[in-house]
Amino acid sequence: MSLRFPTGFLLGAATAAYQIEGAAEEDGRGPSIWDTFSHTPGKVLHGDTGDIACDNYHRLDADLDLAAGLGLNSYRFSVAWPRIVPDGKGSVNQKGLDFYKRLVEGLNARAITPMATLYHWDLPQPLQDAGGWASRDTVERFCEFAQAVLEGIGDAVPMWVTVNEPFCAGMVGHLEGRHAPGLRDLHAALAATHHLLLAHGQAAGLVHSRVPGRQVGVTLNLSDISPASPAEADQTASRLLDGYENRWYLDAVLRGSYPQDMLDWYGQQVPVDFIRSGDLDVIAAATDFLGINYYETKIVAADPDEPCHQARVIPAAGRRDASGLTAGGLDARPAALGRILRRVHHEYAPPPLYITENGAPFHDYVDPEGRVQDIERVAYLSDHLGEALGAIEDGVDLRGYIAWSLLDNFEWADGYSRRFGLVYVDYATQARIPKASARWYQQLIAAQRD
Repeated sequence: MSLRFPTGFLLGAATAAYQIEGAAEEDGRGPSIWDTFSHTPGKVLHGDTGDIACDNYHRLDADLDLAAGLGLNSYRFSVAWPRIVPDGKGSVNQKGLDFYKRLVEGLNARAITPMATLYHWDLPQPLQDAGGWASRDTVERFCEFAQAVLEGIGDAVPMWVTVNEPFCAGMVGHLEGRHAPGLRDLHAALAATHHLLLAHGQAAGLVHSRVPGRQVGVTLNLSDISPASPAEADQTASRLLDGYENRWYLDAVLRGSYPQDMLDWYGQQVPVDFIRSGDLDVIAAATDFLGINYYETKIVAADPDEPCHQARVIPAAGRRDASGLTAGGLDARPAALGRILRRVHHEYAPPPLYITENGAPFHDYVDPEGRVQDIERVAYLSDHLGEALGAIEDGVDLRGYIAWSLLDNFEWADGYSRRFGLVYVDYATQARIPKASARWYQQLIAAQRD
């Protein structure tokens, strides 16, 4: 409780539509690429899907009361594109808009600042059938969707995130194949990432024109990457992986250009023929803040058999210096968050920063007394928030910390096997049990008011 943040600092939690809402076929919602992907055998652990998830669609008011009870002063959520425009284009589903109107009204009534994300990976399946994000036409369809959302709830939401983690939606979904739509095609992946970034730029302009005075940004998931040794090959591999995961997006959004070394590298493998004149000016314009999602530290060695970036991440569990491992085996060292914040601050002179996601899965369970004593997550939050505060003290303009996640939820390809929540969800009964970390976070937020 010794952590004291500046006045007005946001301390909240985040969720995403497909991960919590459920009601996959109710009130006019259409199918998304994640519905298709999760129902494809072998794509998601144990065949889990988001059909029911946390049933938030039917439990909205109770979940908002839960957020208010924890004292959250902000809540980041995403708007499900197939709930608003079921076919990806054409008619708007009023019942879908009404759900988000109730959500935003409920947040404002509870004095919780809404932060709405327009795209958190749930592309309508009909648009994927027409080419998906690899097709430039999807940018136009996204802007039509964004306009419908802004007309419906734009005035009631002060903060807008256009696109969540274009790296994951683009590269993990179109090159690595681990996320929807499950492709393994470098050209499609590069085109998708460019179009996702272009969609960000165009949607940011829409926010400013349609709902003046509202803030708009994009969220990038950034990893802390370093070479395994001073050897030139490891240094090169580290640089390439940093370009693959970090610089491609940071440079585009904050400098209006793609890093030349990555353009050269990709151009040796596939045609980079999807960038049109003026695109990067649009991508770099009109960003009021940058959201940073941090989950992982990566130490890499050269691997010439890796075709995209020739880097191999050394498994943290096998290193002598392994520490801070999550239940998923990720190396989530708190100091790395501080390094990322300072790096972005010093190298890019960015607009104000927000940590829009930060969290970890641990082996949470309900004990015989009905408690979830996730002391590892308490330490995780305390240490990462400490790093955030240290960065502020060093001059970084950081204005908020949004924990991932409010609820345990459908964790993409890991299904329900990874619990990130401040609140435990018993999926069979949909009971919510605030964990020890939720109580700790509640006390931290309350201490800011003392």
